Amino acid sequence: MTMVCSAAIADSIRMAGFNLEEAADGVQRRRDGCLRRGPWPPAVQSPQRASSAATAFAALRRRWRWWAPSGASTLERAARAFLLASAALVQACALYYVFRYVGRGCRARAEFAAAGFVGDTGLGLGLGGGACDVFDGAWVPDDTVRHPLYNSSECPFAERGFDCLANGRNDTGYLKWRWKPRRCDVPRFAARAALERLRGKRVVFVGDSMSRTQCQSFICMLMAGVDDPRTVFEVNGNKITKTIRHLAVRFASHGLTVEFFRSVFLVQQEHSAPWHAPKGVKSTLRLDRMDNLTRKWVDSDVLIFNTGHWWTATKLFDTGCYFQAGHSLKLGTSIDAGFRMALETWASWVHKRVDLNRTHVFFRTYEPSHWGDTRQKVCEVTEQPSSEAKGNDKSEFGAIFADVVTNMKVPITVLNVTLMGAFRSDAHVGAWSYPPTILDCSHWCLPGVPDAWNELMFSYLLTNGWRNMAG
Repeated sequence: MTMVCSAAIADSIRMAGFNLEEAADGVQRRRDGCLRRGPWPPAVQSPQRASSAATAFAALRRRWRWWAPSGASTLERAARAFLLASAALVQACALYYVFRYVGRGCRARAEFAAAGFVGDTGLGLGLGGGACDVFDGAWVPDDTVRHPLYNSSECPFAERGFDCLANGRNDTGYLKWRWKPRRCDVPRFAARAALERLRGKRVVFVGDSMSRTQCQSFICMLMAGVDDPRTVFEVNGNKITKTIRHLAVRFASHGLTVEFFRSVFLVQQEHSAPWHAPKGVKSTLRLDRMDNLTRKWVDSDVLIFNTGHWWTATKLFDTGCYFQAGHSLKLGTSIDAGFRMALETWASWVHKRVDLNRTHVFFRTYEPSHWGDTRQKVCEVTEQPSSEAKGNDKSEFGAIFADVVTNMKVPITVLNVTLMGAFRSDAHVGAWSYPPTILDCSHWCLPGVPDAWNELMFSYLLTNGWRNMAG
């Protein structure tokens, strides 16, 4: 580095028309080796060299009179040239580092948008040398014992409505696929090792029924590593049903609790209308206030959020539920705008209330459905994954969410599962729900797609974002 900088300084001086060798002629060395100013004609100086020096200095005076006054000595000129070159070099170095790190930040931002994993690095899962976008991949056949990771019928915490085999599905091909990123491998999920790493921790899923599915999937994945199933129980004695609002499963031998809280909008829903509301308003969604259950989530070690499926006119306006901020009703606010405001409220809450030195925050993106019509009356489950991404991916929500997350002041991790699910038209509950009269092309069979989400989530914790989880 010293050699490079020295060379750069010398080059800068020469570019200014200054000859270093000729400048040295104006400096006399004392007997003690120090330098002093004063005339010191060289012992041997040819007329050509003297003429060359005179020409150079004359040109230098004409070109740089502002920094080399006529009364300045040769040493002063040399010093000024050195300072000028040094300043130029410092400026160049500063610009280099600015562009280097700003450029790195821009690249990281672009990689975040593509990779889906957003956290301390803003990159995808780093495996096998370098960062990798784990959500850029494909479903590949897997006939090994690795998949499925559990049997829903043997897992007491898998909801009957998601157990497609128990509900009459005969083909098992949908169980024989695993997600393979294009440029890396996802570590194999090992239940026993996962239980050890999660010892003494609290993992909480917050969101709608899709979050409930992911929570049950994670519990069943961990159950495969438990020696005595009797040591795993629901803390409050609740039965596992579709109407459950809070699920807390305790792995007593490992001091681990995995929980689910139902909060379909993440923000607070008031079940009565303000006194000044028009007649058609029966309830409101407080876009500026988080769900009042947040006090029960905030001290978790891992928090996984999702929302999206309830942000429809059918679930909101058609039921008389409208938006509210403060004391003001927002009757003209669109669903997209309301969704953005709610996410901004959530982002602010994470920033102000969550101790990110302890808690790792995930947000899982919208999962596509594969309904055959807009009225959700036609549900055709295929036998194999689609060769191309299909289904309703709610891209408008994805764009809003990406914008909100990009402007967050704290690191979170995005599980960008939208594209993963778009290929899996074979893995929905379909007609194998409970009761069987209900068609379902939104939710997923268990085992199934949510297992892959959890594999990626846990892999990320192991390789990138394990706050103090090991301590």
